[in-house]
Amino acid sequence: MVRKKRNRLGQILERFSRKATEATGTSTAFILACLVIIVWIATGPLFHFSDTWQLVINTGTTIVTFLMVFLIQRSQNKDALAIHLKLNEIVAALEGASNRLIDVEDLTEDEIKVLHTHYQELVKMAKADLKLTTTHSIEEAAARHGIKYGKVHAKA
Repeated sequence: MVRKKRNRLGQILERFSRKATEATGTSTAFILACLVIIVWIATGPLFHFSDTWQLVINTGTTIVTFLMVFLIQRSQNKDALAIHLKLNEIVAALEGASNRLIDVEDLTEDEIKVLHTHYQELVKMAKADLKLTTTHSIEEAAARHGIKYGKVHAKA
């Protein structure tokens, strides 16, 4: 029963988040924000540009910024996950694509650096070929490069 309540709350928050993200990303929202600033500036002489007058805009913008950070982060997390899933599907579906790139985003920074270095070798070998599209994997590139130039490359 507790799990069902959490799922329901999660659905409500996701729906609210999506609608808020859509609403705040519009020209109307930008114009409204500009109008709030203009009204605040226009009321400056009325309040003698007091500390309270300044505190109103500072507090308002701080609250809006604080909430928007979480809203934007949630939206970016969802978008990034969707993009990763789509790319994983492409890598998994393409013949000759290296499956070591599926879920590469879950690797540590050091593991990603090792892969980057590994793929830099592919770039070096591909530059030696006339056609950059003739190789699909590092192993295939190393084998072709070795055959082409009479060298034997050890697997990385």
